[in-house]
Amino acid sequence: MSVLEVIEKKKHGECLSKEEIENTIAGYLSGEVKDYQMSALLMAIYFSGMDKDEIADLTRTIIDSGDTVDLSSIRGTVVDKHSTGGVGDTTTLIVGPILSAYGLPFGKMSGRGLGHTGGTLDKLESIPGLRVDLSMDEIVSSTNAIGMAVAGQTANITPADKKLYALRDATATVDSIPLIASSIMSKKLAIHGDCLLLDVKVGDGAFMKDKESARALAETMVTIGESFGRKTLAILTAMEEPLGRAVGNALEVEEAIATLKGQGPEDLTELCITLSTKLIHLAEGGDMDAIREKVEALIANGKALEKFRAFVKNQGGDDAVIDDPTIFPQTEKSFDVISERDGYLNHLPAHEIGIISRDLGAGRVTMDDELDMAAGVYLHKKRGDRVKKGEVLATFYGGKNRPFEELAERFLSIVRFSDESVSVEPLIIDEVYYGHK
Repeated sequence: MSVLEVIEKKKHGECLSKEEIENTIAGYLSGEVKDYQMSALLMAIYFSGMDKDEIADLTRTIIDSGDTVDLSSIRGTVVDKHSTGGVGDTTTLIVGPILSAYGLPFGKMSGRGLGHTGGTLDKLESIPGLRVDLSMDEIVSSTNAIGMAVAGQTANITPADKKLYALRDATATVDSIPLIASSIMSKKLAIHGDCLLLDVKVGDGAFMKDKESARALAETMVTIGESFGRKTLAILTAMEEPLGRAVGNALEVEEAIATLKGQGPEDLTELCITLSTKLIHLAEGGDMDAIREKVEALIANGKALEKFRAFVKNQGGDDAVIDDPTIFPQTEKSFDVISERDGYLNHLPAHEIGIISRDLGAGRVTMDDELDMAAGVYLHKKRGDRVKKGEVLATFYGGKNRPFEELAERFLSIVRFSDESVSVEPLIIDEVYYGHK
């Protein structure tokens, strides 16, 4: 069947066969199928959707377009987590050491940030000397030696996804659940672990803005995980305001360290404890309350922090940053944003705060942009807090030539206050979808 016939078939809502999907993707990678033809097919998928078999076949085809990573030589049940993107999300740097201290190996491949969201690799590179460009042998040996490794993805994992994503971005077909799910899960399933937790963000700072679409995405990804024999669960978490108080690379790592010391923000701490508990239960079963108690104890007794220290040192980083934050890159200038009124903070939009942090130098517009590791935003007030006129709402950090006053005006224009007390919705907003039997 020609690509034109495939497009026509999907345009009319018919299901594509495994062979039709495979041949079309192969043709696109070879150049036989042109960008304008694939664009038409992506738009047909956007409007007509795909059933679960089509999505599984598309995911498998994307995986088979490149290399896969075998982690079977890591001793024990290998666990992983993936967040669909957010602002201030340092959960990997906290959950990883907790799981490792518990006794579950945490071998993870992560990505870099773009736009309003941060990347785990960028955050880690704010630690002087720390390497994320590990070979597969180094990932395996590090995970076996200390229980944890975090590295960048190999260059040839899911090349079809890289090419398709660029086209989706240019054709307004990014927000299609079959295309999002196959993109995310192909990258995760190309790395052969045992258990996968999906943290699906919902709200202003997330890709999925409402609960219904986030739930649909979660269910689709869990179904894919099931079809590949991976123990998978998804949990929907709020991203209306930044997670924690720090937004920026070194700032977020400092906050992750504080959380491992038991001194982190309440929302970030609670989410990390919950994610760790759910992932341990996925891997081993058992009583959820008892697991949570053990997780909390690993923070309280310092064992999770020591795992983070061992991880930093093992990957070449200066572990003295754990005790001395002045070793992190230091900012040229800081600027306090002052509240112009009394009230309760009612609206703190994650997306716009992520953009402000980016414009201070903490993020990228293109992947070639250079980061200021010390730049970012620290939030002194969060949603629901009582604020008095003249109090500091946030502190900006960045190079001395950044437009601090302009960014402060923008910040003040996006936050909202209420004269009445504000109730804050739970961070975890929906039930967990278990994908294992």
